[in-house]
Amino acid sequence: MPYRTGLLVIAAAMLAPSAPAEAPQRLDPVEVYGDRPEQAPGSRAILDAQLIADTAADRPAEILNQAPAVNIQMNSGQEHLISIRSPVLTGGAGQGSFLILENGVPIRSPAFGNVNSLIEPHHEVADAIEIVRGPASAKYGSNAVHGLLNFILPDTSSAQSLRLSYTSLERLRGDASVNLGSATRLNLSLMDDAGWRDDTQSQQQKLSLVTQADFAGWDASFWLAASSLNQETASFIQGPRAYEDDALRETNPNPEAFRDAWSARLGGRLSRDVGPGTLTLLPNLHSQAMIFSQHFLPYGGVEKNGHTGGGVLARYEFTPTGPVRWRLGADTDFATGYLREIQPTPNPSPNFPQGIHYDYTVDTQVFALWAEADWQLTEGVRLLAGLRGETHAYDYTTDAPTGINGRFNVPENRTDDFTFLTPKLGLVWDQPWGALYANYARGARAPQVSDLYRLQNRQVAGEIDTETLDSLEIGARGSSFGGQLDFDIALWGMEKENFFFRDSDGLNVPDGSTRHIGIDVQAGWAFTDTLSAKGNVAWSEQTYTFNRPVVAARERITSGNLIDTAPQWLADARFDWQASDALRLSLTAEHVGEYFMDPANTARYPGHTVLGARAGYTLPGGLETFLIIRNLTDEKYADRADLGFGNERYFPGEPVNAVFGLTKTF
Repeated sequence: MPYRTGLLVIAAAMLAPSAPAEAPQRLDPVEVYGDRPEQAPGSRAILDAQLIADTAADRPAEILNQAPAVNIQMNSGQEHLISIRSPVLTGGAGQGSFLILENGVPIRSPAFGNVNSLIEPHHEVADAIEIVRGPASAKYGSNAVHGLLNFILPDTSSAQSLRLSYTSLERLRGDASVNLGSATRLNLSLMDDAGWRDDTQSQQQKLSLVTQADFAGWDASFWLAASSLNQETASFIQGPRAYEDDALRETNPNPEAFRDAWSARLGGRLSRDVGPGTLTLLPNLHSQAMIFSQHFLPYGGVEKNGHTGGGVLARYEFTPTGPVRWRLGADTDFATGYLREIQPTPNPSPNFPQGIHYDYTVDTQVFALWAEADWQLTEGVRLLAGLRGETHAYDYTTDAPTGINGRFNVPENRTDDFTFLTPKLGLVWDQPWGALYANYARGARAPQVSDLYRLQNRQVAGEIDTETLDSLEIGARGSSFGGQLDFDIALWGMEKENFFFRDSDGLNVPDGSTRHIGIDVQAGWAFTDTLSAKGNVAWSEQTYTFNRPVVAARERITSGNLIDTAPQWLADARFDWQASDALRLSLTAEHVGEYFMDPANTARYPGHTVLGARAGYTLPGGLETFLIIRNLTDEKYADRADLGFGNERYFPGEPVNAVFGLTKTF
């Protein structure tokens, strides 16, 4: 497949379940996808097709949280918030701090992110999910601040499969990944969810089509992907430890809340030899729209947004002479988008006037040039240096009256532009058992459109700047004990400037600064050819490094305060046992440590540990029956906890439930 760039044996026992004795999974190579060098300095994890299929994730958090230092918080239905070596970020910070790719191509234009953007990729049938922890802006550009997620669609070289499952929470799902001829793969996922909380039913459909061809001398792959979601949404339950209250857990204080969204993407990857190297072009188009009720805000607005964009990513890789391999790139993106927010009902507070709050369109242009030099200094030492220059231009037009209207501030028509450089410098020292590495990288995020033009009465147009994050990490990865133990350890520190976020009073903070330090450890041990364990632990301390004038006593930020919704401890573990040629058993555990619920550090969530189990029995002919038990001990916990407008509020986690399913592989 054109966008698979190599093979790398990396923590195989940790990244895939055990296999039967005649084919020990730990010896199989794990494919590395996208455009990163196979042994690049920095931290990365790969969730492979077997793990994705075994997890049968109904929501992206269920698969992604198995990777180190990843903490996706599920809200209601398919809603979620992302964390990769970071706090769980919301609003504009959550929209643009993590780059989401599909086959190595961004699924959205840089300025039009969405905190719920993981509803769009086709994770249910993905061939692999690549997760890069830490900044990746030197190569991939704006939004790859804390990391990136790259979803790889299966093609005709992957196993075909049909899967049907039903849960005790009345969630029916079907997935298909089948060949349409020798060069085309069709992937389809359908889900109907009755919702375990009141008035929370949803329907979701995803489709992707991948085809390969020899296109006028180019080795080519093209894909089409689309998604649709119609969801009735539950809001927070409120009150001290409300998630433990059986009378509240299943209630929905806002039964009128909803989210309807669709997306479509068309992409291609064309490669051919040109001169001493290989030229790769990635043309792409994408479009999306969403309408939802803002049940999490006191005025209950309704927002409709969308954008259409696309461009071309160009790569050229060559080795002219000597020990240096060069990679050069040029990227473009052009987009137009809109946002309209209306408050349909009156509110007692003059801060929230009824009617239209915002109604604007924005045209954006992005141009970038980048280069990487991969230099073999000695037989065992490699240096990787990279630099990217990027410029963003915005043209904003409003159809709503300008000026301050209660809390809302509508700026006049204007243009804005941002230019920045993002360097990277890494060193890899190969060892008989693996490698040591050190890595410096800068991540950057041009402001989101909503950061710039969805202002509030205390903000001034044009005061927001490019957010930057400087990261330094050192690590070791490899294997020992004859390949039975695989490990990857990274110690890292980061400083962020111009941090834009929305506090729990709903007010925007445009100029925050933060510090982040931590360590990620992942390891896998193959006890025998049929019994293995794998897991990861991440510790971090993430703090504010600025003081904020008191707006409300509960929102006072003092330098040194721990950032809210940033657990110090995250852990995930999995035991796999191939009990017989036909029977495979797994036990899983996910731990989220305690964290503060507000910037002033006045309220804590105590954390939780959730267990799970899976049994799969393979019948002759490639038919597997499986049973998954989620939340095995019926733990009362919160998927999300925060302090909003002075109230403790929670999204309760699902109770114990069982998934019954059939998978046919051929």
